[in-house]
Parts: sequence; C-alpha cells; structure tokens
Amino acid sequence: MEKDIRGAVIKYSDMLYKICIVILRNEQDVQDAMQDTFCRYLEKAPDFQDEEHEKAWLIRVATNICRDMIRFRIRHPKVSIEELENSLAAPEHKRTLQELLELPVKQKMVIYLHYVEGYQIREIADILGITEGAVKMRLKRGREQMQRQWQEVYNG
Repeated sequence: MEKDIRGAVIKYSDMLYKICIVILRNEQDVQDAMQDTFCRYLEKAPDFQDEEHEKAWLIRVATNICRDMIRFRIRHPKVSIEELENSLAAPEHKRTLQELLELPVKQKMVIYLHYVEGYQIREIADILGITEGAVKMRLKRGREQMQRQWQEVYNG
C-alpha cells in the first residue's frame, strides 16, 4: 500500500489521540506524540500489507513515543516558573530567579537546563545543537553576569 499521510491522519487521528491521552494525560504532550507518530509514518513506514497492518504499526509507534516521553519526564522532572517562585520563599532567592530570567536567552537556557532541569553539559549540547564547549562558555558567562548583578546589589 502506498503511504497516504492525509488519509492516515483523517482515518487514525481520533484513535491515536485517545490512546495517547490515556497514556500521557497531557494535551500538549499528546499533540507532540501524534505529530511525532505521523512524522515517523512519513519517514520510516514499511510497505503495509493492509489497513490493519498500517493501523497496528501506528498504534505501536504512538505507544512507544508516549512511553519515551514518560521516561524522559521521570528522568528530567520539570518545575514551572510559578512553582519555582512559590517554592522560593526567601526574598534573595526570588531576586536570583528574576536575575536568571533577565539573562540573555542563550545563557538563560543553558543555566536553566543545567541547574533547574538537571541536564548534563553533553545533554544540553545535544538539545540545543551546539558544542559542549559552547555550553560551558554560556554557563560561565551566565554565572559571571549573575555574580556581577549580585555584587551590584550587595556592594552598591
């Protein structure tokens, strides 16, 4: 059977959505999982013997993607900015968070991914598509900028 992405989306989206929502229980993750499933359908789908084979393949791929997303969540727990602000009761910590949010995006991303999300330098490099050296330099510059801000507050 020839791959017909439009037909597959129309035919299987509702079913895949229900499967993914049961597993993930998060609308945004479900949308990501479905998009990844159909991208893999376009990239890697074998020649299907019949519609049932195509349906089973899509279910298996969607389920595997959902499981991978859950594993990722477990290994890299998220903390929302609101939760972070609420959990940091001391005023000096709230100031630190505000300073972090004011850093340039490149530095803010690596500092956030490293110190808040717990990613290693190698993982951050892979996520952002940059070298490990670039990650280290951004971490260094971000820490230096935050240190300058702290010195201004405490010395000035």
